[in-house]
Amino acid sequence: MTSPLLVLDTPALYYRSFHGLPDTIRSPHGRPVHAVRGLLDTISQLVHQWDSRRIIAVMDADWRPDFRTAILPEYKAHRITDETRGTETPPELEEQLPVIFDALSAAGIPIAEVPGTEADDVIASIVAQTTDTEVVVVSSDRDLLALLEPGRRVRVHRPRTGGRWETTAPEDLPGLYGVADGTAYRALAALRGDPSDGIPGAPRIGEKTAAKLVAGFGGLEEIIAAAQAGSKEHGLSDLRRTSILEHADAVRAGARVMEGLTDLDVREFVEEAGGAPDQARVVALGAEWGLERSVARLLEALGAPVDSGAAPSSAPAVAATAATNAPSATGTGAAVGATGWAQNLCAFDLETTGVDPATGRIVSAALVPFADGQEGPALTWLVDPGIEIPEESQRVHGITTARVRADGIPTAEALPQILTAIAALRERGSVLAGHNIVYDLTVLAAEAVRAGLLAAPQDLLAGLPPVVDTLVIDRRIDRFRKGPRTLTAVAEHYAVPLADAHDALADARAAGLIALAQARSTSSLAQLTADDLHASQIEWKREQAASLQEFLRRRRPSATVNGDWPLEPLD
Repeated sequence: MTSPLLVLDTPALYYRSFHGLPDTIRSPHGRPVHAVRGLLDTISQLVHQWDSRRIIAVMDADWRPDFRTAILPEYKAHRITDETRGTETPPELEEQLPVIFDALSAAGIPIAEVPGTEADDVIASIVAQTTDTEVVVVSSDRDLLALLEPGRRVRVHRPRTGGRWETTAPEDLPGLYGVADGTAYRALAALRGDPSDGIPGAPRIGEKTAAKLVAGFGGLEEIIAAAQAGSKEHGLSDLRRTSILEHADAVRAGARVMEGLTDLDVREFVEEAGGAPDQARVVALGAEWGLERSVARLLEALGAPVDSGAAPSSAPAVAATAATNAPSATGTGAAVGATGWAQNLCAFDLETTGVDPATGRIVSAALVPFADGQEGPALTWLVDPGIEIPEESQRVHGITTARVRADGIPTAEALPQILTAIAALRERGSVLAGHNIVYDLTVLAAEAVRAGLLAAPQDLLAGLPPVVDTLVIDRRIDRFRKGPRTLTAVAEHYAVPLADAHDALADARAAGLIALAQARSTSSLAQLTADDLHASQIEWKREQAASLQEFLRRRRPSATVNGDWPLEPLD
C-alpha cells in the first residue's frame, strides 16, 4: 500500500509551537528556537504515526492576498501587528523562519509556496489534483475541513489539547458537524463566522444552528431565499431570519474568501515529496542551533539515522555513551540498552505558580516516554490556572499570565488529561520518573482535590504506576557527594544535557535520562523490580529525612523534616 502524502500547513504548525513552547528554548548563541524545535519534533511524530516520508511543507507566500481582501477588506486585518511591514508575524518568530526553511530544505522536504496565495490555496490545489494516493492534510485550521468531499482520499489531521490529534475523513462530517460534505461545511462556517480570520458571519447563528440550516435547506443561497420567503423551518426564527437577511452579503463574501484555489501548478512539489535528507547538513544545523536531539529524531524518522561517528562533538544529545559513577565528559544523550524497570519509563514534570505544593497551581506539564532507552513523542500541556502567576514564578519558568490566558487550557480541562495519561502508564507496565517528584505529585493531588476529581490527596496513589525519584536515588547511591542536588546539578553530574531548566519538557526529559544513567551505573538498582524499587524509595526517603532532621536539630532542636514519599501530607 502506498504511504499517504503528508501535506503540512506549516505556518499553523510553527505558530502552534511558537505559542506552545517556552521562549527559554534558545540556541547556543542565545536566540529563540522554540518554534523550530516544536515544528521538527511534530514532523518526526507525524512520520512515525502515518508511516510516511512523503511530506510537503506548504507556506504562505502571501498571508493576506489581495484577491481575498478585495472580496472582504477586513479579512485578517485585525492580525496586523506591524502596520509598516503589514505582517502578523512577531519579531521573535520571524527570526526563526530562516532556520525553519533551512532545516526543511536540508531534510529533503519540499517547501511549497505560490506567489500571491496562502498555504490554504496550495493545499487545496494539491488535494484537488492528487488522485492516485491518499492525502493527509495536517493543520489546526478548521477551514480545511471544507476539502473533505465524498470520493476523495483525503483526511484532515488536527492537533488538539494535551498532545492529542484528531483525524477527520469525509464520512466523519455528518456525525461531527451535521453536514454532508466539505461544501456544506464551508456554508456552515460562513454562517457561523470566524473572528480569528475577520470573517463576520451572521449574528445569532452559532455552529449548531448553522448546521441545522445547511442540512435543512441545502446551501447558502437556499437559506437566504428561505429567509426572504419568511420560512420558519429548520430553526429559522424571526431573529435569525433578520440576521441572515441583514448580513447576506457578508456571509456570501465569507464563503468566497474561505474557498481555496484548486488550479495552482503544484506538480513539482508532489513529485519532490519523499526526497532524501542531506544528513551532514541537517546535523550541522542541529549543532549550530542547539537542536541536536530534534534533528536526530527527524533523521531517524526519515530513514537516515545519525550514527555515533556522524555527530559533531558539540552535539551531546545525539551521541550516546554509557554513564558510570564517574560520568564522562560526553552526554548520555539518547541512551540505549536499558534493562529492568528502566526499559519502560515515562518522565514527568510540572511548572507551577509557587513552591508550596498545597497552594501551587499547575501552569505547564510534560510527560516524556522512554522505551528501551529511546525517547518517544512527549505530551505537553500549557495550563491556565485561573489566577495571576506571581512575578517571581514567571522569572523562574518564563510563563506569564497573559500567555496562559491566550494559549493555555483551563485547569479543569488539563487535569483529567494528565491524570488519564499517568493512569495509562500503569496499564502499559511503565514507571513514572521525576526529580524530586514528590513535589510534582503532591501538587497534582492538591489540584485534583480542588477540582473535585479526588476525594483526598492519597487517592492519587491508586492511579499511579511505580514511581522513580532521581533525587531520592541519587542521595542513596552517592550519599557523600558534596554540592547541591538540584536537577541542574544532578544532570551535570550524570552528563545529561539540560539547556532549558525550569521548562517542563526539558526538565522531564532530563529526569528521564538521569534515571536511565542511574540504572546503568548501579547494577543493584537496575536489578530491582519496579515495585521493589518503589517500596525501597519509601524507606530511603524516610532514612534521608531522619538523617537531615538529626543534623538540623544540632542547631535547632525543634526542626522537623518530613519523610513521606511519594506524596507529602497536605495541611
